[in-house]
Amino acid sequence: MPNLRPSLDVFEAAPDHAAAEPARQPASRRWSWGWTGDAIGVLALCALAAALLTGCSGSDKPAAQQGAGGPPAVPVGVVTVQAQSVPLLVDLPGRLEPIRTAEVRARVAGVVQQRLFTEGGLVKAGQSLFTIDPATYQAALDSALASQARAEAQQAQAAALLARYEPLKEAKAISPQEFLNAQVAQRQAQAEVAAAKAAVRQARIQLDHAAVRAPISGRIGRALVTEGALVGQGEATQLAVIQQTDTLYVNITQSASEVMALKRAMAAGQIKSAGASGAQVRIRLEDGSLYSQPARLLFTDLTVDPASGQVSLRAEVPNPQGALLPGLYVRVQIEQGRAEGGFLIPQQAVSRQGSGDTVRVVAADGSVSVRPVKLGQSQGTDWVVLDGLKAGEQVMVDGFQKLMAPGMKAKPVPWTPPAASAPAAPAASAASAAQG
Repeated sequence: MPNLRPSLDVFEAAPDHAAAEPARQPASRRWSWGWTGDAIGVLALCALAAALLTGCSGSDKPAAQQGAGGPPAVPVGVVTVQAQSVPLLVDLPGRLEPIRTAEVRARVAGVVQQRLFTEGGLVKAGQSLFTIDPATYQAALDSALASQARAEAQQAQAAALLARYEPLKEAKAISPQEFLNAQVAQRQAQAEVAAAKAAVRQARIQLDHAAVRAPISGRIGRALVTEGALVGQGEATQLAVIQQTDTLYVNITQSASEVMALKRAMAAGQIKSAGASGAQVRIRLEDGSLYSQPARLLFTDLTVDPASGQVSLRAEVPNPQGALLPGLYVRVQIEQGRAEGGFLIPQQAVSRQGSGDTVRVVAADGSVSVRPVKLGQSQGTDWVVLDGLKAGEQVMVDGFQKLMAPGMKAKPVPWTPPAASAPAAPAASAASAAQG
């Protein structure tokens, strides 16, 4: 800051004349004060000019830079599509059913004496399950055996009489009528023996039915009757149910419109049929997990249910460990065909409107164009694109909100699905953050 006190150079230069010229001292001070004010003005003007020059030069530089380069490219997430043979998987509802089911019923009337199995356990064909009081049927068998013995005795007597009459007939010692009666009696005795033997077999069957046996091998459920219950009176009382669960059927339904659309696509050559032998069938459980054993498609019904408009399909799935239970509701993934030269893109990359489905394609120079596409079926979180894309093109997946102004350029960054980006490296996380 300039020194504002009066200058003393005049007083030091002429000390001897200070007393003689007292009137000039005020003039010397006025000259010293005037010189100091001019210096202050000059310094202020210089500072102002420097500030103006600095401001002008600083403001002109960014403007020049903006006019030369334009706005920077915006990073967006993209996927590079590649043509492939895409399996067309359809997700359908299904319900599991045992490959065999047998109802164990009482075939004779009586009182249940004993249950011979463990509820919920495995049984083998022919294994005894219940015992019905056999006393009545044992007595019937004994009576039938006695009747058979009597008939056999009568047959023996008739046969002996006929043998005795044969020589007498040759000697004409008896009349032909007597010989004919002996022959008839012998044949009647044979018929009585045959009837008695049939009665014995019937009695044995009834006695055998008193021991209720398993008709098939499998897992048996709970007992539907207890010891002491009277069963088989006028009807075949159900005692238990056996199910074969080592292999299960999967009864599936599909909309008839979907089946017709698939057939039209196959007729147009867009889809290649997988065939009944080549179709892959997987079971998806209620918790979303896939069952470890693949299933096999058995048939597709040729008729449509008029009540529901559904077509029935059936598959067969192994169940050696018993992990699947009959009656369980599942989702079934069936490969019904393959799209040759198709593309898989994330569903969020597709804009679905009434005018059609479109995607945004990022060119090599960063320009973004809207491309109409033809979609097939969905597979999880992806769409199958049948037409509208070329191999190697970059389809925009996220960052749409950043390209609001027309003419903005995009900087493609490889897109990572959210589920796979959690354990990714920090660099990948930073790229995802830049895209969002």
